[in-house]
Amino acid sequence: MRRLGIAVLAFSLSACTTLDPYTGEKGVGNSAKGAGIGAIAGAAIGAATASKNDRDKAILTGAALGAAAGGGIGYYMDKQEKALRDKLAGSGVQVQREGDNLRLIMPGNITFQTDSAQIRGNFYDVLDSVSLVLKEFKDTSILVAGHTDSVGNDNYNQGLSERRAYSVKNYLSSAGIPSGRVQAVGFGERHPVASNSTDAGREQNRRVELELEPLR
Repeated sequence: MRRLGIAVLAFSLSACTTLDPYTGEKGVGNSAKGAGIGAIAGAAIGAATASKNDRDKAILTGAALGAAAGGGIGYYMDKQEKALRDKLAGSGVQVQREGDNLRLIMPGNITFQTDSAQIRGNFYDVLDSVSLVLKEFKDTSILVAGHTDSVGNDNYNQGLSERRAYSVKNYLSSAGIPSGRVQAVGFGERHPVASNSTDAGREQNRRVELELEPLR
């Protein structure tokens, strides 16, 4: 049993070794991490649910199934992340990875003018690029979060942030993304990413963020 546990651990760690798609260096990728975690969890379930005589086999089977499930989500998001980075290169949009989730941060210089929920002309190309990727990766849910700078009162900014979020949601829907995959929410001025004391800072805060999460 001890030797089998060591074998499962070795399997998990070997699954965690991969090549970074951007640098080409060997390391630990998100999909590989998921495979390793899934292998350990699957082995634990196998050990807990099998009879004594079948425990060794159940551990190995659970490890293999867990690795496939855990690695699959990570691999799916790895591919989606690469597609978004390729499409949005040079656009000013930040692509951030948070575990198996992705966040697209779109600042005010490409999204909305002050006191406006009307999409800027140069923002359409960005949203079209995002839409192409989202149509390819159909098992992803999208949360559109609208934000404002601190100019104006709280209630007004809350409504403005909601209108901005719905402007983006409606455009994504018009571009072919099913509305059931997209939610919209406004946060007003509550979550600034820069100082509201300068024009440049307010422009960064006047933003939209898209949070992409795999459907499990």
